Amino acid sequence: MEIFEEIEPLRAFLKGKRAALKSIGLVPTMGALHKGHLALIRASKAQNEVTISSIYINPTQFNNQADLDKYPRMREADIKLLETEGCDVLFAPSNTEMYSGYQSLTFDFGTLDKVLEGKFRPGHFSGVALVVSKLFNIVQPDRAYFGQKDYQQFQVIRRLNEELKFSIELHSVPIVREESGLALSSRNQRLNEQDKKNALFLYDTLSNAKVQLLKGMPFSEIKTEAETRAKKKGEVKLEYFELANKNTLQELEDVNDFKNGILLIAAFVSDVRLIDNMLLVAE
Repeated sequence: MEIFEEIEPLRAFLKGKRAALKSIGLVPTMGALHKGHLALIRASKAQNEVTISSIYINPTQFNNQADLDKYPRMREADIKLLETEGCDVLFAPSNTEMYSGYQSLTFDFGTLDKVLEGKFRPGHFSGVALVVSKLFNIVQPDRAYFGQKDYQQFQVIRRLNEELKFSIELHSVPIVREESGLALSSRNQRLNEQDKKNALFLYDTLSNAKVQLLKGMPFSEIKTEAETRAKKKGEVKLEYFELANKNTLQELEDVNDFKNGILLIAAFVSDVRLIDNMLLVAE
């Protein structure tokens, strides 16, 4: 696996691959890799002749300095996983290489980045859009791969791709879960065994809500029940639990068009913030 820490040598390398008519797939990550990330690598390798993964903990998408400081950093273990999976290229730049001291550019996606995650993490999606724009510009991939767990992020990136005319083929890869149902996340490494049991509240809430919605129960009642259970549980602090249109992410009071509905949830378990979602009709 080729490893690059600087932009220009990477560009030169990829220019050679494009000249040889090699298709390029990009898997952006922040490291602390798990099976969910490896599923993205496999998806890219199945469709491209060159797969490049980036590992970069982007400071502009963190609105909480403590969260940035605590984010797991496991470079050597990550490199071994990527090599084992057959990733062709790793791009692991420094903050100086990516930002050169400037972090003033911002993005506004209208209502898309103001709800759900955007409501509780102001500025988060502007930071995501900035770093993804840089990666798209540096790598110029044919295809890029993202996990469904960060569903709102994917919708923001899809809008970015359309608005800035990157013309990159985007792929959202289904959530990879533990046997218990807990969505895999780099942040899970900060959970102890009891925390992981408590974190199942997210998956259980989504699963129960999907069943109840299909039976015709109003979402307002489902949401109230979930809020009550979270308060009784004590170990889980529910931040949001919403039913939304999967394309616009505008919240729905009820659902008539099930194929366009998605449930989304965020909660703190101990001091670790977790998110999850579930489509009402799997794609």
